[in-house]
Amino acid sequence: MMEFLYFPEDKSEYIPAVITLIIFAIGAAITLYFFLRASKKEAKKTEEQYQEHLKPKEDGD
Repeated sequence: MMEFLYFPEDKSEYIPAVITLIIFAIGAAITLYFFLRASKKEAKKTEEQYQEHLKPKEDGD
């Protein structure tokens, strides 16, 4: 029927898979944190660099 599915009778065989999943999930969360932090720094740097272009002109128009 479905020979490719394997569900062990001994549930302790799931422990290494769960540990691996937790390690990779924590790693992904840390990576996401660093990406967001770097993105905020780049946005701030870009805003400071191009601030005069982003402001509306306040001439006597």
